[in-house]
Amino acid sequence: MWYYCSIKMARRSRKPKQLDLSLPGTWGGRRAGAGRKPKGERAGVSHRPRVKVANRNPVHVTIKVASDVPNLRGRRLSRLLFSIFEQAAERNGMRIVHFSIQTNHIHLIVEAKSTEALSRGMQGLLIRLAKRVNRYLGRSGKLFPDRYHAEVLSTPTQVRHALRYVLNNKRKHAGSLRTFRPGWVDPCSTAPHFDGWSSAPKPPLDCGPPMPRAHTWLLRVGWRKRGLIHPDERPGPRHKSKACS
Repeated sequence: MWYYCSIKMARRSRKPKQLDLSLPGTWGGRRAGAGRKPKGERAGVSHRPRVKVANRNPVHVTIKVASDVPNLRGRRLSRLLFSIFEQAAERNGMRIVHFSIQTNHIHLIVEAKSTEALSRGMQGLLIRLAKRVNRYLGRSGKLFPDRYHAEVLSTPTQVRHALRYVLNNKRKHAGSLRTFRPGWVDPCSTAPHFDGWSSAPKPPLDCGPPMPRAHTWLLRVGWRKRGLIHPDERPGPRHKSKACS
């Protein structure tokens, strides 16, 4: 009896053998499917970390809308956008100085106190745009298929290129075959209110509202050192500068 109990206790005292649960190495490196997913089928704007925005640097922002949205330059829809830009001109530490409305996208030149101010300001503007445009169109769903694209402008040359690109953007998209009358400026932009033309333009009778005046040296004075802009200048390729999104 004593022998039987000793054997039984010895069996109970044995530690169970731990199973080998080691897995093949999966740590480190890039993993398939990892990271933030794009809003659409394909990401059009890089999700790299934002470049720092300083209050001395203007920012060129581009916003693209969904493919089912009608022409933004239509009379009623463009007027709705005018009122939104006017109401959101100076909010959350961001100032809209210039805008240009194209068929399926919008260009802005803004000033922001910091990276965080740009993010807050753009978030508020995009929410306002989405709510009012969707309500006007009687649609639902995302108005913007991707994140906005932003380029920090840090030199007078970059700012001049950005101003020409934004204010004369319609000339770029119209194609080489379309001709504009001399001195024509885009009514769906702040071009009629721009004071940096090298010759007097012919402002349209009906155009968008004026935006707040620039505060940064680059956007007020600096870019002028590279020469004023002629209304008939056709924008070249998009300027190269630091980007954030």
